[in-house]
Amino acid sequence: MEGVTLTAAEVTRVRAVLYLNGLRGPDLDDAMQDVNLRLLENATHVEHRGAWSCAVATRVALDRHRSSRRRGAAFERLRLHRNELHDDPDLALKHSVRAALRRLDPDLRATVVLRYYADLQVGEIADLLHVAEGTVKSRLHRAAAILRHELGSDR
Repeated sequence: MEGVTLTAAEVTRVRAVLYLNGLRGPDLDDAMQDVNLRLLENATHVEHRGAWSCAVATRVALDRHRSSRRRGAAFERLRLHRNELHDDPDLALKHSVRAALRRLDPDLRATVVLRYYADLQVGEIADLLHVAEGTVKSRLHRAAAILRHELGSDR
């Protein structure tokens, strides 16, 4: 089937969504295959392949977290030397944000990733996650409060 596969840019975006939702290494690769399989199965029904694939990636990641009772084992620790973190403020910030995202509940993390990384609107996120718009707004509000606390901002 022509046009069923994801473009390189879409693959990169979907892998990033999976990564930001806490999947690493072989789990991320397996989840990417799940997204590709679902695309093949639903190719005739998909209008906006990129957004649809990001939404599917989010649901795949959530499914993996829900099925795993050992959520902490799903995350690898970023192994950096202490002095490397202090030498590069951007790297330190990325590490801090990544660690804060890792500590969010998967439902909150998925909502944040879809809103701020995939740049989807509240209504689109609600449709993709099968929740009310108010639930999306509530999750974004709770996640923002948690991230502010985790990252040390009182604003």
